[in-house]
Amino acid sequence: MLKLTPILLAVLYAVAMYQFSVWRTKKELDARSTELADPRLRRITDRLAAALDLARVPVYVYEIDPVNGLAAPDGRIFITRGFYRKYQSGEVSAEEMASVIAHELGHVALGHARRRMIDFSGQNALRTALAMILGRYVPFVGVWIANMLTSLLAARLSQGDEYEADAYAAALLTKAGIGVEPQKSLFRKLEELTQQRAGMAPAWLMTHPKVDQRIEALEKLEARWETKRP
Repeated sequence: MLKLTPILLAVLYAVAMYQFSVWRTKKELDARSTELADPRLRRITDRLAAALDLARVPVYVYEIDPVNGLAAPDGRIFITRGFYRKYQSGEVSAEEMASVIAHELGHVALGHARRRMIDFSGQNALRTALAMILGRYVPFVGVWIANMLTSLLAARLSQGDEYEADAYAAALLTKAGIGVEPQKSLFRKLEELTQQRAGMAPAWLMTHPKVDQRIEALEKLEARWETKRP
């Protein structure tokens, strides 16, 4: 029974963390976001909505500076104020912003946004359980090993989700008549930012795949579509 205690504690911890994370995320987004009102971006998001047979795609501006987009567990799409400023200054086009929104829509449609919240809680629970168990056999080093193993798991799950969301976005952008080129051009623009954020970390520890790998995957997808055309 004593051997099971760390696992039971980890499960209880995961459930509590999930509930708390959902509540905290919703509260933060509600308090620090407003619905996007830019007429040009609204017109282009309407094209995405039409391709999905939806009345509209609700997009919100999240009032933080880092350049990013995100999908909330409740299905809302957010672009950060920092990203929106890039668009306002002309550094990012409306079509490139649409590719970000399409990518985040992919996370929602494929269930990533909700699952990531569960994965986050589960990874914390796994980290806690491993640290407790390994700490008995390899004191001091056990916590480090637990952190490394859960980080590897998180990176692998996240990279898989990114590739899937990229493919979804490519299909949606193509159906909406926007095409895949804005998606690829935005990746190239964000490459420097990605490198700065990753530093010297190995590629398999990054939460996002490398830019050239994402572009290569899109080009392979385009090639498959081309061969299927009559």
